[in-house]
Amino acid sequence: MVELYGKTLSRRQVSERSGMLSQFAGVRLMTLGDGVERGIRMLEFRTGSGLRFTALVDRALDIADCDFKGQAIGWHSPSGFRHPGLHEYEGEEGLAWARSFSGLLLTCGLDHILFMNEVPADSYNYPPKKTVRHSLHGRISTIPARLTGYGETWDGDRCVLWAEGIVQQSTVFGEDLHLLRRIEADVGGNEIRLSDRVVNHGFSRTPHMYFYHINVSHPVLDEGSRYLAPIRDVVWAGHAGERYEAQKVGYRTVPAPQLGFKEQVWQHELGANGAGEVLVAVVNDRLGLGLEVVTRKDQLPCAYEWQNFQAGHYALGIEPSTHHVLGNLAARERGEMIWLEHGESRSYNAVFRVLDGTGDIAAAESRIAAIARQPQQDYPPPSGNFPVLGGRSR
Repeated sequence: MVELYGKTLSRRQVSERSGMLSQFAGVRLMTLGDGVERGIRMLEFRTGSGLRFTALVDRALDIADCDFKGQAIGWHSPSGFRHPGLHEYEGEEGLAWARSFSGLLLTCGLDHILFMNEVPADSYNYPPKKTVRHSLHGRISTIPARLTGYGETWDGDRCVLWAEGIVQQSTVFGEDLHLLRRIEADVGGNEIRLSDRVVNHGFSRTPHMYFYHINVSHPVLDEGSRYLAPIRDVVWAGHAGERYEAQKVGYRTVPAPQLGFKEQVWQHELGANGAGEVLVAVVNDRLGLGLEVVTRKDQLPCAYEWQNFQAGHYALGIEPSTHHVLGNLAARERGEMIWLEHGESRSYNAVFRVLDGTGDIAAAESRIAAIARQPQQDYPPPSGNFPVLGGRSR
């Protein structure tokens, strides 16, 4: 059954009340037409509950806009949703990724995440190519997808909005990795479901790294908003040491926008529930609005928290990852790199759930606390204990 406007309706009853489902909900393909966005194909999803979000076909089918009942959830940075044809992957000594950094979700990978590294290229068997130079967070987020389908599907009295596509990160004498992505949302629902599979389409043994850069914005993010997570250990903080408390911003509570704020990044060791799920949320108690992100511990065992509270850039990142914040070279040295042979793949699932009202927020907080109670102090000492990860393909 479909929940719409306070009523539970069958498929027939929905049809009786409209000429087309698009009156209430649907998926619509459009093309952006101006500025740095010009030429980007975009899918707009409307569930009928007040949830609206867009997926940029020409940017890895990443999620750009996201709002609920007119309240923004997904972040819009000053860079805008830049057309991939304007992107320079190796520009600014590897930091040009920031010129295409905007939206609720940016996918990072497929063979590299985190800061710049130069790594051996011996697995590609091409003598002139001795190394591969990686820029910040990899190439995938600015590669256009091949859109393989979208629309709505009825299963009895349940209706699912969906889109699918394939994003190919491929080169001669290098990686040939394909991301197969499916996005779903129920008509009448408040959540987005993401199902990804990364496949080595090539015949060279290829490294694989992956994480979701999920960026929450104002008004969910505001002074007093809270970060909720089942933290068993605070592993690392990029600002640890003398700078740890210098900005007077801990990991738990969000300040108002700041002038001169330097980004803070934490890695937390998170627990999972009995189903193997990891739950993290950002909530605004004043508004009764939040976002809960659900991933799987066996797929994305590591978790970062990104704080960018600089005025004009105001955002908080929930970042589940395949690897520690130590980076590409460290993953190789520790024996934790994921290596994919031809035809091997890794699958990833994520749910983005809007928390609508104090009841939803309380339920999410209870779910998270039932797994592990996060530290009550704002500046828990980082342990430096990076758990051993399994690097084999599966």
